[in-house]
Amino acid sequence: MKKYMQFLVLASVLLLAACGSNTAAPEQPKDTVAEEKPQEDYRIVAGTVVVADIMDQLELDAIAVPDTVKQLPERFNGLPSIGNAMQPDMEIIKSLNPTEVLSVSTLEYDLAPTFEQLKVPVDFVDLTSIDTMLAEIEELGKRYNRVEQANALMDKLKNDIAQVENVASEHEQPSVLILLGVPGSYLVATEHSYAGDLVKRAGGINVMAGQEAEYLASNTEHLYNSNPDIILRMAHGMPDEVIKMFDEEFKTNDVWKHFNAVKNGHVYDLQEELFGTTAALNVSEALQHLIEIFYEQ
Repeated sequence: MKKYMQFLVLASVLLLAACGSNTAAPEQPKDTVAEEKPQEDYRIVAGTVVVADIMDQLELDAIAVPDTVKQLPERFNGLPSIGNAMQPDMEIIKSLNPTEVLSVSTLEYDLAPTFEQLKVPVDFVDLTSIDTMLAEIEELGKRYNRVEQANALMDKLKNDIAQVENVASEHEQPSVLILLGVPGSYLVATEHSYAGDLVKRAGGINVMAGQEAEYLASNTEHLYNSNPDIILRMAHGMPDEVIKMFDEEFKTNDVWKHFNAVKNGHVYDLQEELFGTTAALNVSEALQHLIEIFYEQ
């Protein structure tokens, strides 16, 4: 039963946050990925908000965008909606006759078969880490004749990241525990998750280093033995509800009060807007926030 519940928690994380997974996805036929076309022939559907943000920075127009409560770039005002990014309306997408749909690799396993069945060209860009995001930006720049814009964007991100890493190198590294919560339960994020990538670049030592998976089931007694200097709590799906869940867990589970991070008041709730489960263009702001937590207490 315990293993079954762990499976349900992980499935919830993947569905609510579209976070990374190494599960093999159906391989896309080569003809489903758009070949380079003249600019006037581009008919791109932005499958997720992060993809839309990247397209905007590359000065690429779209013919449709996903539903979101977040603010999309003005470039996309008035465009048709494809619905939820995790469950897009395939009839709408098909009717728009796109040359390519740009989604993310964390949704590939669920969405690829339908795109293939409908013969809709799709590319699932890999945003599971900062490095893969940079590589995808470079590739999109080449594909859509936006090399100059892509290079400018990559240079800015790399420069911002280097500045943070330089600051981190001048301080003693804190040990960090990252908890990813969804309504009803939570997991532990390893260094292979996007949050773990951010923590590492900001100079933190993930107490779950050495693990292969991105997320692990929580075992408070095992975590206590790692006794982190800092605990970061990420709330996803329904953030307000998840924060209340975390507060109740830390209040009622006697183990937590023995953690140094708890005794010293070094438990921090991270905003979902800045700390998603896949890489985004606000990486610089996220890293700067971690620098403030780690070294400016």
